Amino acid sequence: MDFDLNEEQRLLKDSIDGLLTDSYDFESRKKYMKEKGGWSQAVWLKLAEQGLLGLPFSEADGGFGGGGVETMIVMEALGKALVLEPYLATVVIGGGFLRHAGTDAQKAAHVPGIIDGSKTLAFAQLEKNSRYDLFDVATTAKKKGDGYIIDGEKFVVLNGENAETLIVTARTKGDRRDKTGIGVFLVPANAKGVTRKSYPTQDGLHAADISFTGVEIGADAVLGNPDDSLALIERVVDEARIALCAEAVGLMDESLKTTVEYIKTRKQFGVAIGSFQSLQHRASDMFVAAEQARSMSMFATMAGDFEDAKERSNAIAAAKVQIGKSLKFVGQQAIQLHGGIGMTMEAKIGHYFKRLTMIENSFGDTDYHQRRVADAGGLI
Repeated sequence: MDFDLNEEQRLLKDSIDGLLTDSYDFESRKKYMKEKGGWSQAVWLKLAEQGLLGLPFSEADGGFGGGGVETMIVMEALGKALVLEPYLATVVIGGGFLRHAGTDAQKAAHVPGIIDGSKTLAFAQLEKNSRYDLFDVATTAKKKGDGYIIDGEKFVVLNGENAETLIVTARTKGDRRDKTGIGVFLVPANAKGVTRKSYPTQDGLHAADISFTGVEIGADAVLGNPDDSLALIERVVDEARIALCAEAVGLMDESLKTTVEYIKTRKQFGVAIGSFQSLQHRASDMFVAAEQARSMSMFATMAGDFEDAKERSNAIAAAKVQIGKSLKFVGQQAIQLHGGIGMTMEAKIGHYFKRLTMIENSFGDTDYHQRRVADAGGLI
C-alpha cells in the first residue's frame, strides 16, 4: 500500500507548514491566547486566504473537494504548531454536518462564511450527565408550528464563546437515553434565550457552557431528520476523532523533537544528558510510540471512507485507543526528561502535554474506546 503523498498533497503540506512557521512561534501563540475568544482572527483569515478553511467542501459549494488525507495533513500541522484557532469546531465538525446533511439553502447560508473566515461554528453536544454517549440527550426540541422551541443546557462547547452559529443536538421525542428521537439544529448564537458562559480550558483553548431557554427556530434550522439523526452525529464525531488523531500525531512529533533537542543541550555531571544511554533508550521508545500513533492515524483516515458504519466506527475506536496510549507515554516521558522546567508555563513542552491530555479525553477516552473495541470482538 502506497502511503506517499501525491504532488498536490505535498504542496498543501508545504503551504501550511510555511504559513505556521512564519505566524505561529510559541511567543506569538501566548499573545494570541489573550485575544478575544482565545485565538487570532488575523491568523484565521490567513488560513482562509490559503484556502484551508474551504478544503473539505465540494467545488460546487465553493471549496476544494479535499478528502480525509488532506484534513489529516492540516490537522498534523496544526498540532505541531499548537494552533488555537477553531479549525476542528468550525471546518471539521460544523462543516461535516453541513456537508453530510445540509440542504442547498443551508450550505449557501453558512459555507461561504466558513470558507472566507467570516463565520465560525460550535458543536453543542455534551451535557451534564451524558459523558461520552452521543445518544444521551436531555435538551429538548418541541414542535411549534413549522419550527421548534429548544430548552436545555450544553457544556464545554469548544469555540462556544465566539461562534456565530451553534450546532445543537436536541431530543424531539423519547426518553433521555433513547437512540431515536434525536435531532440536530442550527441555532444562531445571538438568538433570544441563548446564554453563554465562557472560560479557558486546560490546553489554552476556550469553551462555553450554554443554556437554551425557550429558543425559537424555524424549520430551516433542521439538519437531516429531526427524529432520527444519531447516525449523522456519529459519523461527524467519527470524523472529529480522526482529525484529533492526526493533531495528536503532530503534537507528539513536536514533543519528541523538543525533548531530543533539550537533552542534547542540558548538561549534568559535565556532559549533555542526551549522552546517557538510558535516556537515549527513552527517546527511542518515544519515537516508536509516535510512529505507532502515526500508523493508526493513517488507518483511521482510511477508515473514514468505509461505507459500513459499524466497521468505520470500530476502526476509528481502535485508532483512538492507540493514540491515547501513545500520547500518554510520549507526553509523560517528555515532561520527565525536561524535569521541573517542563511543568512551567514558560516551557512549551508543558503546553503540548496539556493539549495531548485534552485530546485523549475528547469524544471518548482510551478506556471508553477500548471497551467499544472489546464489545465489537476486537483485541487491543
